[in-house]
Amino acid sequence: MRRRWFLYLPVFAIWGFAYARLFIDPMPRMPVLFNWTPSLPYHVAVMQYGHPPLQRGDLIVFAFAGEAQMHYRGLRGQPFFKRVRGLPGDVVSVQDRVVLVNGDPVGVAKTHARDRHPLAPIAPMVIPPGHYYVQGTSPDSFDSRYHESGLVRDEQVLGVVVPIF
Repeated sequence: MRRRWFLYLPVFAIWGFAYARLFIDPMPRMPVLFNWTPSLPYHVAVMQYGHPPLQRGDLIVFAFAGEAQMHYRGLRGQPFFKRVRGLPGDVVSVQDRVVLVNGDPVGVAKTHARDRHPLAPIAPMVIPPGHYYVQGTSPDSFDSRYHESGLVRDEQVLGVVVPIF
């Protein structure tokens, strides 16, 4: 058993990287990203750090800074992988928890999170300069549909993502 200590090295390395990512620095430092959630249909992507002006439909990674971090401390600064659906100047409206951007429905805001914490839909507004409405593809995505997540500020955006598969 002592002769095979090196077989455990990858396990300890993965554990160490996961620990550092969760408790020390959540920001991705490598250009290859892995998405294990159903928020988008892509599982592996390449991030281009920095970004040109964002366009509707761009996939981005941003550091979470919404109000939900007060209730869920682990969200503070966590990288989120979402699609840009609303740009500065677009009109966000809500009708019976259906959220619309420029009159197009983009999702339904749920009443509660999986842990039964109540969720409020985003307030109707015109998206201000330097902010973006972002969304995942899953109905369970925690995105700009919710007041607790809100709009993403330009300085939160880490980069544009190019999906591989």
